Amino acid sequence: MVQPNFTSFDVSSFKRAHVVKSSVHAQVDTILKNNLVTSPRNYNAWLLRAITMIDLTTLSGDDTKSHVTRLCQKAANPFSPEELEKLKDVNGVNEKIHTAAVCVYPTRVKDVYAAIKRMGLSDEIQIASVATGFPSGLYSLVTRLTEIKLAIADGATEIDVVLDRSLILMGQWDVMYEEVKQMRAACKGAHLKVILGVGELGTYENVYKAAMLSMYAGADFIKTSTGKEAVNATLPVGLVMCRAIRHFHRQTGIKVGLKPAGGIKTARDAVNWLVLVYNELGEEWLTPKLFRIGASSLLDVIIKEMIKNAEGIAK
Repeated sequence: MVQPNFTSFDVSSFKRAHVVKSSVHAQVDTILKNNLVTSPRNYNAWLLRAITMIDLTTLSGDDTKSHVTRLCQKAANPFSPEELEKLKDVNGVNEKIHTAAVCVYPTRVKDVYAAIKRMGLSDEIQIASVATGFPSGLYSLVTRLTEIKLAIADGATEIDVVLDRSLILMGQWDVMYEEVKQMRAACKGAHLKVILGVGELGTYENVYKAAMLSMYAGADFIKTSTGKEAVNATLPVGLVMCRAIRHFHRQTGIKVGLKPAGGIKTARDAVNWLVLVYNELGEEWLTPKLFRIGASSLLDVIIKEMIKNAEGIAK
């Protein structure tokens, strides 16, 4: 995505943003209540869609080439032959289904690139890398920008950068905006996904302002969390971010994606996020181009839930 250059953007325009916390939580409850998915067939359809939007992730200190290669194989072939047989009557399930991306540390990008290329899926599965001093963001800007460039040189097509949350907490919005702009420039042809670190921003107002500034600075996606914070992706935060995306789209005509990550553990969690995005942003956002779920164990959980539902339908 090529973002316009907002040279005249006034950072101070969002300092008056105010979010009523109780209203946000009440609206989330209403959305889920009014859009409850109960039919096993419909539920499996939502779950299958969720699989195609997963950034299958490993961010462990003991990641190895063999582990990352197995992850790529899982991304390309989420269902085993036995699972495909059990799900043969579920509409849309087939051997061509794959996740949206594989997400790793920069040092493992070469391994992902080699595996995805070997499987002939370079045009279908994105290679995402966390960068810029993940997960804290408290590194020199020079080294953070270099990390982006090195990851792209190794084959990354998407870069999940992490904001320096201290800038937000100290009200240094202008500095944050300029840093994201430089990250955008360093990404060149790669997609820029900006991790807000919502669990450490303190208020919903800060979440909204960080989201808006990131989008005006050139983000292709805004992402909730690194997955390393005490509090990660929550639906109320998701609602605030969806509203920011909607406001930005109305102001600019540009569609920016959303990526919740961290804390999404169950199949119902995944469906609730899809329902939220569908309700707030519309059907057009429910594609891998505009919605992702960052997760490691969620894929297996979803497949088990789909098999359970399919067996229930068969009875």
